Amino acid sequence: MIAVLQRVSQASVRVEGEVVGQIGAGLLVLLCAEKGDTEAVADKILAKMLKLRIFGDAAGKMNLSVQDVAGGLLVVSQFSLAADVSSGSRPGFSKAAAPADALRLYGHFVAQAQQAHPVVQTGRFAADMQVALVNDGPITIPMRMTA
Repeated sequence: MIAVLQRVSQASVRVEGEVVGQIGAGLLVLLCAEKGDTEAVADKILAKMLKLRIFGDAAGKMNLSVQDVAGGLLVVSQFSLAADVSSGSRPGFSKAAAPADALRLYGHFVAQAQQAHPVVQTGRFAADMQVALVNDGPITIPMRMTA
C-alpha cells in the first residue's frame, strides 16, 4: 500500500462542484492499494501514519503526531500512485489493485481511521475529484508498506 501524506493547514475534495470532504489543519492522505495488499497492510500503514511526528511542538520541532495536535485526516483514493513509468511515455498501472480489491481496502482503511481518530473525511472512490490544499511547511511524506 502506498500513501502520500501532506501536512496541510486546510484541504478539501470536490466532486462535480460539491465539497464531499474537507479538513482544517491535519493530513491529506493520498492512498493507493496495490496487488497483494491486505487489511493487515492497511492497518500497519494507518498505525504508522497516526503516530508519525511531523507537526511542530512549542519549540517548532517536528515532535507531534496528527493525534497529538487533534488534526484532521482527509483520505483520498489515488490509484495513480502505483504508476510504472520505467518504459515508454504512458504510465502503466498493472501494480495497482483491481478496483473491487482497492475499494474494499480503501473502505477498511477509512473505517479503521474513523475508529482510531476523531476527524476523518474522505473523497469519493473512483470519482473525478478536485483536491485543493494548502501544504504546510511544505511537508510531504511518501510511505509504502507491504505484508
